[in-house]
Amino acid sequence: MRVNSFPHIEMRGPRQVTVWPLLLALFAPSLVSSISVNTPAELHASKGDTVTLSCTFTSTSTPTSKMRVDWSYRPQSGGTPGSLFHFSSRALPPIGGQFQGRIQWRGVPARGDASIALVNATLSDNGTYTCSVRNPPDVHGSPTSHTVLTVTPRVASVRFSDVAVLLAFVLLPSTIITFILIGRMLCPKKRHDQSKACRSPIEVTEGEEYGVYPAGAKARRAACCDLYMMDTADEDGYYDLKKRPPADEGVWNKPEETEDLTQRPRASL
Repeated sequence: MRVNSFPHIEMRGPRQVTVWPLLLALFAPSLVSSISVNTPAELHASKGDTVTLSCTFTSTSTPTSKMRVDWSYRPQSGGTPGSLFHFSSRALPPIGGQFQGRIQWRGVPARGDASIALVNATLSDNGTYTCSVRNPPDVHGSPTSHTVLTVTPRVASVRFSDVAVLLAFVLLPSTIITFILIGRMLCPKKRHDQSKACRSPIEVTEGEEYGVYPAGAKARRAACCDLYMMDTADEDGYYDLKKRPPADEGVWNKPEETEDLTQRPRASL
């Protein structure tokens, strides 16, 4: 048996030398290689919206083709979580179930993004969504995170764009037409007065402005027609009669004293 004659000097055997590398190999990955995944605690959306389920991660290793992203869903009523979406070098959306055709990959692994989008959210989509990221050799830390999604019925509301269209195509033209009609009702008399004021005395005679003709106008018009139908001898008598003084003019206007010139035979041409 070998005895150490120098107690202040520690003896190092082969077994003691191999202990430290083993301890370093066991604890170093937990101290160096770790991953952290983060998601919003809650999300709220209305029925029919497209909801982005955000998921970001930080890793000490650069994402490679071995990185995996898994999304799972547990209904609000409870139960076992079911697989919702899987990514491993390429996106693998759900083939069947309530989420078929409604999950879109929005992640960019190189930027630490593993988000997905839920299209046309429904009330049955309420529940807990879990994002899990694996990026070997980073397998320690917090590789999962949860988000509670609440979908509510959409409340009918009038958008500003709808109001603007209504004002532009309905109310505004109606207002303009109303002002035009009011203007036409108030302005015609004024324009009529102005048009009469601009006419010369040659165009307008007294009494014509108000639709009243002077007394004897019809008689003079008829006399002109009779004169046109007279022969030369009758015309001479007519003009002699017109040359009489005004006192004798009344005789011409009396039917019983004046010879009806229209009844005389017309001279042959």
